[in-house]
Amino acid sequence: MVNGLSTAAGDGRQYDVDVAIIGAGPAGLTAGYLLTKQGLSVAIIEKDTRYVGGISRTVEHDGYRFDIGGHRFFSKSQAVVDLWNEILPDDFIQRPRMSRIYYEGKFYSYPLRAFEALFNLGVIRSTLCMASYVKAKAFPKKTVRSFEDWTTNQFGQKLYSIFFKTYTEKVWGMPCNEMSADWAAQRIKGLSLGAAVLDGFKRSLGLNKKPNDGMATKTLLETFRYPRLGPGMMWEAARDKILAKGGHILMGHAMKQLAADGQGGWRLAATRADGGETTIRARHAISSAPMRELAARMHPLPQTTIEANDLKYRDFLTVALKIRSEDLFPDNWIYIHDSKVKVGRIQNFRSWSPEMVPDDSVACVGLEYFCFEGDDLWASSDDDLVALATREMEILGLVRPDQVIGGVVVRQEKAYPVYDDTYAANVAAMRTELEAAYPSLHLVGRNGMHRYNNQDHAMMTAMLTVENIVAERRVYDTWCVNEDAEYHEAGAEGDESGLPATRPVTADQAAALASVRAVPARIDPAADRRAA
Repeated sequence: MVNGLSTAAGDGRQYDVDVAIIGAGPAGLTAGYLLTKQGLSVAIIEKDTRYVGGISRTVEHDGYRFDIGGHRFFSKSQAVVDLWNEILPDDFIQRPRMSRIYYEGKFYSYPLRAFEALFNLGVIRSTLCMASYVKAKAFPKKTVRSFEDWTTNQFGQKLYSIFFKTYTEKVWGMPCNEMSADWAAQRIKGLSLGAAVLDGFKRSLGLNKKPNDGMATKTLLETFRYPRLGPGMMWEAARDKILAKGGHILMGHAMKQLAADGQGGWRLAATRADGGETTIRARHAISSAPMRELAARMHPLPQTTIEANDLKYRDFLTVALKIRSEDLFPDNWIYIHDSKVKVGRIQNFRSWSPEMVPDDSVACVGLEYFCFEGDDLWASSDDDLVALATREMEILGLVRPDQVIGGVVVRQEKAYPVYDDTYAANVAAMRTELEAAYPSLHLVGRNGMHRYNNQDHAMMTAMLTVENIVAERRVYDTWCVNEDAEYHEAGAEGDESGLPATRPVTADQAAALASVRAVPARIDPAADRRAA
C-alpha cells in the first residue's frame, strides 16, 4: 500500500471491509466519505488509472484543465451544499453564468429573447418566421405525438428548424419526429413566442427588473459556485479524506465479478491494469456501475439479466483545443445550432475558472460531440478528431486553423442513460429482483440507477444509502423520484412495487432527489398505431 492507494505489484491481493463500493464518481465517493466518518471500513474500485469523479472529473494536460460536460455547483438541498462545503471548504469561487446559442455567425441569448432573435435573423427571415408562427397558431397540428409536432405548434416550423431541431437531434441521436411530445412539453414548459414578444416589449420599455430581466418562466441563476480547479477538485478532496480515515481507493481496478457469499455479504473480484486480480470481501456492496454491466457480472446471474442488457446509453467526447488568442467568447458554453458541423456545444474553460487555463495568451475551448460508443465519431483517432474540431471552428468563423496550437481528446462512455419505451420496465424489474433477493446490495448514482440526474441527486442517493447501511435496514427508499422530476413518499412507491414500506424522505432530501432531468423517449409505437 502507498498512501492508502493500491499498488500494482503481485497477485491475489485481498481486502476485508464493511462496504465494497464500485465506482469512484460523485455517488461512490460521497458514500465512501460518509461511511468512513461513521467509522466503517470501505474499499472503492475505480477502473480509471488516474482520475476520480467519473463524469464530474477534471482532466489535466500540460497544466490545462478540462471539465467533462460542465458542472455548476448548485443544489436546492442544504444538506448537499453543506457536504460540498465540508469536503472543499476553501476552494469555491463565484462565477457569472452565461450560455448562448450560436447560429450562422451570430449569438442568441439563451433562453431566446424574441426581439434579439428576430433582429439577428434579418428582415426576410424574421418575416418568414413570424408568418410560420401565425400559420401554426391558425392551423395547428391536431394530432400531437412528437417533439417536432409540439414545438412546431408552439413556435412555427421555421423557428423550430432553426432553434430546436438541429441541436436536439445532435444530443440524442434520433430524429425529432420520433421523440415523444411529452418531453417537449416538460422541457419547454411555459415558453411561447407570444410571451417572448411581450417580454421583449417590456424589456424595451425598461419594465423588466433585474435579476430576471427576461422571461419569468425561464429564470436562470446569474452566478454559480465552482471549484477553482474544476469539479474534479471536489472529488479529489473527497478521495484524500477517505484515504486519511483508512479507506482504500483502488485505481485501475475494473469489476470482474460481484458474487453473493451465501451469508448475506459479498465477494467482489476486480481485474487490475497489470492483469492481476484483487478480491474484496464485504458485508455490503454499493454499485454505481451501469445496471447493464452489474447484471452481467453478478453471480449468480439475476433473472432480469435480459432486461438489464436491453438498457441503452448515449456517449460523448470532448475535443479540447488550445488556441493562440484572447478568449473567443465570455460564455461558459455555447450551443451550436448549425447543421453544417457535427459539434453540439463548445465550452470556454477560462469562463468556468481562470485557473483552468494557465496561459493568458491562450484560449482553451472544448468542443463536445454526442455519439454512440463504437460509431464513426467514437472510433476516430485523436488526431482526426482534433483536425475535425479545428476545421469546424473555422467553418463557424470562430478560429483560423493557424491559431490552434494543440488539442486533446477525452471520451466519456455512458454519459446519458437512454429513456426508450422499455427502459422503465427493465429498470423496475431488475430493481425489484435485487432488492428482494439482496438487501445488502445498494444501487446509487446516474448509471447505477439508470437515471439522468444531476450531481446533487447522485450524491443524495448515496447519502440515503449510507443511512440505510448504518441502520442495517432500508430506512429510506432511494428511488423516490419519478420521471417528471417530482417525488413520491417512499412508502407509497414501495407499496406499488411490492417492496417493504420505508420512511418518506424529508423536504431537503427531496429537493436533491427531485433534480433528475428529463430525457426524451421515443414515440410509443402502439399509441402511434392507434392514432393512425
